[in-house]
Amino acid sequence: MLVKPLRKIKENRQFADFFKYVLVAALIVIVATASLVAIVLQKGKGNGVFVGVEVGYDNFEDFARFVDEVEDYVNLIVIGSLNITTNATRLTMVCDYLYSKGLYFMPFMFITQHVDKADFFYAAKERWGEKFLGLYLSDEPGGRQFDTPDHRIAAKADNYSDAASKYVGNLGFMINYFLEKFGEPDVKRFTSDYALYWFDYLAGYDCIFAEFGWNFSRQLHIALCRGAATVQNKDWGVIITWTYRKPPYIEDAETLYKDMVLAYNNGAKYIIVFNYPTNVTQYGILTKEHLNSMKKFWNYAQKFHQPTLASKVAYVLPKNYGYGFRGPHDQIWGLWSSDALSSKIWNDINRLLKSYGAKLDIIYDTEELNREHRYEHLIFWNGTRM
Repeated sequence: MLVKPLRKIKENRQFADFFKYVLVAALIVIVATASLVAIVLQKGKGNGVFVGVEVGYDNFEDFARFVDEVEDYVNLIVIGSLNITTNATRLTMVCDYLYSKGLYFMPFMFITQHVDKADFFYAAKERWGEKFLGLYLSDEPGGRQFDTPDHRIAAKADNYSDAASKYVGNLGFMINYFLEKFGEPDVKRFTSDYALYWFDYLAGYDCIFAEFGWNFSRQLHIALCRGAATVQNKDWGVIITWTYRKPPYIEDAETLYKDMVLAYNNGAKYIIVFNYPTNVTQYGILTKEHLNSMKKFWNYAQKFHQPTLASKVAYVLPKNYGYGFRGPHDQIWGLWSSDALSSKIWNDINRLLKSYGAKLDIIYDTEELNREHRYEHLIFWNGTRM
């Protein structure tokens, strides 16, 4: 009579042991899955922001060595060397390596210097999917309009309207001509600039990185770039670049961190640090302290959600007023000296930046200016308010 109860107890104990093993196994799977998801989020977009570095090394070994150094605190690499990006074999090898690391990437190319394989961009979409973000096509078209007379996109113009038409038309033609060499692939187009953001977007760029460098006002250039992107339904970001023409070339590590946080808190979708191989340090123009600042920022971005910062106020410039915004007497379109409006607009903007800070965008007067009611208040260059 005692056999059945004993057998029952044994069966219950076996079932309990089995259940325990199943539970432990399930917990292991859950933990492993959560860890995998965490890795994917860390390497991927995670909170929707791309944090990266432009890598300018010419050979694969140096390139890979630098990527290995930063891979834990970036999710985007800009391939910055034309020695790599104009050679399909080298570029494919580098992209394969970045893909294996789970990183997003884009190659830099000049409009006049492109990869030597006609179907490269079509193959890129098949091979690397969403990790291949697009093409960083030339840089500083607006800056060149002001500061490089031999490379102005609009070399001559009769008036501001004519300059805007020629700039947008000529730049758009150059972009399209480049892409036609590859059968007009559906590839996202990026560039960086420090002037004429509004007109760069009109010419066909999908995303512009406002340059943080020299002694430019960060908040002013955020307002210009973000305003242009907002009204034209485009993306925008920031690239931290040259501050000096000689060593150390780039801003110090503490300022770098502050600039990255500033861009993040202002809503930048892309935050990139420019690097270039030099003999200054083993990391190019960056130092170990710079890399530590990038790592510190990565941790900050993982800890704090990016603010849902909707700009509430926009300062509205006259239509086609291609002003340089580097002082009250900067040029207009790189073709004319400042005019009677320049000082007023400069003073207006600096006053409004003090009042509104990150809430201020700078946009241009257009027929469909506020169709989607993006701004609560519009302050026009002529004093009109809406």
